[in-house]
Amino acid sequence: MAQPPILSWEGLGLQQGGRWLFGGPEQADIDLHIGPHDRLALIGRNGAGKTTLFRLIDDQIEADRGVRKIKPGTRIVLLEQDPDFTGCDTLMDFALRGEHAPAEHEVEAIAGQLGIDMSTTAKGASGGERRRAAIAKALAQEPDLLLMDEPTNHLDLAAIDWLEGWLDRYKGAFVVISHDRTFLKRLTRATIWLDRGTLRRKEVGFGGYEAWEEQVYAEEARAAEKLDARLKLEAHWLERGVTARRKRNQGRLEKLWQMRAQRAAMIAPKGTAKLGLATEEEFRSKSVIVAEGVSKSYGERKIIRDFTLRIQRGDRIGVVGANGAGKTTLLKLLTGEIAPDEGTVEISKKLTGVMIDQQRSLLSGDKTVRQVLAEGGDWIDVRGVRKHVQGYLKEFLFDPRVVDTKVGIMSGGERSRLLLAREFARKSNLLVLDEPTNDLDLETLDLLQEVIADYDGTVLIVSHDRDFLDRTVTLTLGLDGSGLVDIVAGGYEDWEAKRKERKAPVPRAVGAGGGPAKVPNKPTPQSPPSSGRGSQKLSYKDQRDYELLPARIEELETAIARGEEILADPELYTRDPQKFANISKGIENARAEKDAAEERWLALAEMIEG
Repeated sequence: MAQPPILSWEGLGLQQGGRWLFGGPEQADIDLHIGPHDRLALIGRNGAGKTTLFRLIDDQIEADRGVRKIKPGTRIVLLEQDPDFTGCDTLMDFALRGEHAPAEHEVEAIAGQLGIDMSTTAKGASGGERRRAAIAKALAQEPDLLLMDEPTNHLDLAAIDWLEGWLDRYKGAFVVISHDRTFLKRLTRATIWLDRGTLRRKEVGFGGYEAWEEQVYAEEARAAEKLDARLKLEAHWLERGVTARRKRNQGRLEKLWQMRAQRAAMIAPKGTAKLGLATEEEFRSKSVIVAEGVSKSYGERKIIRDFTLRIQRGDRIGVVGANGAGKTTLLKLLTGEIAPDEGTVEISKKLTGVMIDQQRSLLSGDKTVRQVLAEGGDWIDVRGVRKHVQGYLKEFLFDPRVVDTKVGIMSGGERSRLLLAREFARKSNLLVLDEPTNDLDLETLDLLQEVIADYDGTVLIVSHDRDFLDRTVTLTLGLDGSGLVDIVAGGYEDWEAKRKERKAPVPRAVGAGGGPAKVPNKPTPQSPPSSGRGSQKLSYKDQRDYELLPARIEELETAIARGEEILADPELYTRDPQKFANISKGIENARAEKDAAEERWLALAEMIEG
């Protein structure tokens, strides 16, 4: 580490619920060091202790052993997954509560960019409004070390984009727990992995994590085989299952791309179905939901206008857009929960739906896992197939021994996984998933991808998780708040590409419904204007920088990615420490140059916009 750490935990050990969560007799105590400019992804499955580690870093709880060291004057701010709004009349009351409350004008400044009214009552605020208020409070405190526990939960795409831009410019250190692979890949530069009570660190961003994880498990398996430790291998069934699942999902992605190509052949420019690979009669026979000329308004605002789509059996459809753009309204129209003002929605009489909305409150904390899944028995009916409850738990990445555990002592992510297990067992041919990825760990997301791919029916997914949509859906319905719905064969990236094609030079846009201004994570190369007031402000050097910087930024990103790929070799440091140090320094310099280039380009773009 180039600079001394601003915070360290040395020899950390902690017991929880009668067992050692960190350290203990079976594994070494934890050592953790955080540098002043670290950008760390904290990875670990649900229940591994990620949130507990955050609370130890923030000095909210005491460890059983170990020494916590912090650089004097370091300000640590924890953005909690579920902040407590109890006793707060408004969102601003929440933001100004606490020993180190920020200045009100600082909160207002950030809240304005996030598109949140801090005078909103805390009791009546939505999950998205509460999350934005918590972010405004955290960022306004100007932390030296920012701890973020699932920061993108309940945020729409515009707010996630804004947060990514803020963090990209942030000069301090941060550690983030997130299920959002795209968010992690864009922002993190090193990974700390909490696994079976131990903590590993690698100087590679999340983009290199999965390869590193599989290397570690492969090395452990080889070592166990050499020692003939069959019991140890058996204890790692979950890890081996995760690796195999990822490989299977790669095969499923190939099938998904074929399905997208077939679906693209059926979509006319306005989104109506046309003959592609089947006869008209065959196409109609496979349709389960048919929307024709659908419009819906609330008051004077047109939420959905002139929407036409045939949804076929087996379609996996993603619905994306800013909060308030009409995603829930569209979902309710397609499932028959509400009627359109104009047009028609025909739903197959054979369609039987299951709604999974991640409401963990539906699971009583007093019940055991066995009671939730099997009504207290040993067997569960899974879509017509009888399975032993402990075997079914294993399919959802649970240790079968949790069968008699009370739901109330499980982590938020474990409760979400249990809810998925219960709902997926029900017999249905339509799944409606409303933000299904919230609170799930990465292993569970891999599992969810697999379950959706193997599901026989039709799937509707509302999500802001870009990577998850790219891995699961065949068709994306994109709402921009104007009432029009883009219908795109493919996932989020395909929808985003279509939006970019329609755009002129990108302005500093305001999100739908008065949402946050979009701060680009990476400058989009544009041709400079040939005339106009904006271009006259630039000197010759400014004009040249504006034209050439996008290409230079791409070169730097390529160099950084190449360096991180080399550092992903777990034996490089031992084999050639000098090469490791040189490449690390080169990556650090390239990132600094890239940050400066992006800031320079954005400043020039603002001058041009005038």
